[in-house]
Amino acid sequence: MNNFLLPALTLWQREIVRFLRQRSRIIGAFGQPLLFWLVLGSGFGHSFRSPAGNGAGGYTEYFFTGILAMVVLFTAIFSTFSVMEDRKQRFLQGVLAAPVPRPAIVLGQALGGTTLGLLQGVLLLAAAPLAGVPLSAAGALAAVAVMALMGFALTSLGLLFAWRIDSTQGLHSIMNLALLPLWLLSGAVFPAEGAHPILALLMRINPLTYGVAALRRTLYLSRPEAVTGLPGLEVSLLVTIAFALAAFLAAVRTAERSAG
Repeated sequence: MNNFLLPALTLWQREIVRFLRQRSRIIGAFGQPLLFWLVLGSGFGHSFRSPAGNGAGGYTEYFFTGILAMVVLFTAIFSTFSVMEDRKQRFLQGVLAAPVPRPAIVLGQALGGTTLGLLQGVLLLAAAPLAGVPLSAAGALAAVAVMALMGFALTSLGLLFAWRIDSTQGLHSIMNLALLPLWLLSGAVFPAEGAHPILALLMRINPLTYGVAALRRTLYLSRPEAVTGLPGLEVSLLVTIAFALAAFLAAVRTAERSAG
């Protein structure tokens, strides 16, 4: 057991320390979503009207849930680039040469990205009252748990690509092509109601849609009647857990086949 947990926790700690030493990553992962929220929220604030059941009146309030998801997403994207850095610095090859199970390596990397996304998400969560979100203590705790699940799923998905791709430019392109559409078609930016039928279908089969729905439901835990038009919390959590598990297992399988 120590041969599994110790390497995973060591790699997790390394991700946290490296992140804290790189201020540009802190600014990029947290500042850009915050800027999106302020600019888009202000721009659409007077013209957006949320359909019944989405728990929001103005766009700033509706988009707040999407920005929380975006913070987790951006952190997942940035954390996977550390795999490329480790490969170039020959650190990853050294870890792979050690008697360490590949699942432990992937778990440490995934936990690192999850923790970083969660920390930034919690900081932004404190701004919920400013967005008009009626956040309760129970809702905040539940939202943190959902963000942790989403962070683990998205970081694992990012690692799945990072272990396959050798080029930083190639990874950047694939991440934008794969992860950003997941976010855009998750109900984070606009609700499925009123969307084009094809987009609505894509949103229903998008696993991140259920993570965003679960997050929105937890934010309005004190007012459950405000989100009656979304998938149920239990179903949303089950889909998100399945998504996280599938992404992690796929990343582990890819790491086991990789030569580093």
